[in-house]
Amino acid sequence: MRVTAIDHVVLTVRDIDRTIAFYERALGMRAVTFAEGRRALAFADAKLNLHQAGREFQPNARVATPGAIDLCFRTDIPLDDVIGHLRREGIAIELGPVPKTGARGPLRSVYFRDPDGNLIEVANETAS
Repeated sequence: MRVTAIDHVVLTVRDIDRTIAFYERALGMRAVTFAEGRRALAFADAKLNLHQAGREFQPNARVATPGAIDLCFRTDIPLDDVIGHLRREGIAIELGPVPKTGARGPLRSVYFRDPDGNLIEVANETAS
């Protein structure tokens, strides 16, 4: 057995349309519809599937709760440009930029929250 990538992550959210609008605006993700009307946010070669709280698709997490996840996204856009974009969009930065350690090595990261309170980290890889 060998895992090669994450294909998708499921976010349980209070308001799918509000979540889509936020991730499109904040992170440039693209809304997609699949499998008889299910909604997701596509980016790179992955996606965030969206479940409406109280109407989750089965099977799902044992305790599917809005605001219970921390996600880190890598970008090749300079972090200072990301910060400027977030500020122009009125998105409050909670922390950063700060040094962190990612799956492949050192990161420089900034943190903010989505409409459900999920912690979102956007990071640049840095030289070790």
